[in-house]
Amino acid sequence: MTDAGELIAGRYRLETRIGQGSMGVVWRARDERLDRVVAVKQLDYDAAIGQAAGEQASRRALREARLTARLRHPHAITVHDVVEADGGPYLVMEYLPSRSLAQILLDRETLPADEVARVGTQIASALAAAHAEGVVHRDVTPANVLLGESGVAKIADFGISRATGEGTVTGGGFIAGTPAYLAPEVAGGREAGFPADVFSLGATLYRALEGAPPFGHDDNAITLLLRVAKEEVIPPRHTGPLAEVLTRMLQRDPEARPAMAEVQELFEAVAGGRPLPPPRPRPRAGTRLMRVRRPRRRLVLAGAAGAVLLALGVVIGTVIVPDGTPVAAPISSAPAAPAGSSPAPTTPAELGCAARYEVTNSWPGGYQVQVTVRNDRAAGLSGWSVRWQLPAGHRISGLWNGTFTVDGSTVTVENAAWNAKLDAAASTTFGLIALTGNGRDAARPALTCRTL
Repeated sequence: MTDAGELIAGRYRLETRIGQGSMGVVWRARDERLDRVVAVKQLDYDAAIGQAAGEQASRRALREARLTARLRHPHAITVHDVVEADGGPYLVMEYLPSRSLAQILLDRETLPADEVARVGTQIASALAAAHAEGVVHRDVTPANVLLGESGVAKIADFGISRATGEGTVTGGGFIAGTPAYLAPEVAGGREAGFPADVFSLGATLYRALEGAPPFGHDDNAITLLLRVAKEEVIPPRHTGPLAEVLTRMLQRDPEARPAMAEVQELFEAVAGGRPLPPPRPRPRAGTRLMRVRRPRRRLVLAGAAGAVLLALGVVIGTVIVPDGTPVAAPISSAPAAPAGSSPAPTTPAELGCAARYEVTNSWPGGYQVQVTVRNDRAAGLSGWSVRWQLPAGHRISGLWNGTFTVDGSTVTVENAAWNAKLDAAASTTFGLIALTGNGRDAARPALTCRTL
């Protein structure tokens, strides 16, 4: 066990133990080379998960340095360095003389609405910047919101966060995060995404305003997880614009929640005494998986839902036949087939891979995309790639579940090692963050999918 006074990496002198963060003890220390005070986190693991899993979690938690080092934001704790020493890995971070929101709420129980809005504005701005870089925090709680002596608020501890494009830090199948502040989809076992951070920030500020988390208290973590996963949020007692903002953030449906950049705007409106902007429509248009009839390569749109989308003219289908020839075309507004008619028959043996493009979230200057790749062949495939043209002025900031290259305006995404093989009719997904630079909404490009 590391003790006070110990010198880490020949440079960082530990002084006082100041707290326990996720996966590690936090020390106040002095950087003797630069003569400045820093915070040092000694990464560790819970022995209950076993040594092998714990050591893997600690190694993966070193990613925190890479994740948070991307952020240079006035309301996010900065990571300066990562070092290895006899006691294990250490993260060296900005030291902020502060108390956590959790500590403050032990004394005060609740905060005034204007103070909650002020804290929300600052933390939302930092998380919006993190999301724009493809970083999901995954543990936004009162313990990780630090309030400095000058009134500044900063989000800390990206220790179990995941950069889009990196594997989950926790591994081993257990849920990362604090149960009372988890989003319902995460409590139910799904991966945490940007909307989960929105929910957790809403739950954190709900606790500050209402005096209890949105699903109440329970000493039994399993019972609380089940409640979060299945029950509805307890309606806030408070009314007014702040309560409305929290209600929007705490929607059970992730797609119904505002993006974090929008959350920042909402808190700014509350803090400034301005009317709240109306909820933005969530983008749901995307790319529809299409089937190809080989002899004439005719696109067939099946089902009543497809007919509706056809009439709207808002989706693009992309398919490929097994010989590697891509077929990609916008869906036109041609008349639908007569009622009662059947689509031309197709069989799995005639199909290749298909890709569906969907914008799942957007904010001023950026958007999030999920692409579903499906094997439509009778046999398995051992690799795939998807290609499209990136709109002018757009750039990819982060991509996960695959690797990508950009040649001019052409984006090519190839499978990761773990999702290269797809059995017949199986599918996988990859996602990305794109920045527009000009603030315009995302275009819906035509995709081509090739088997490798």
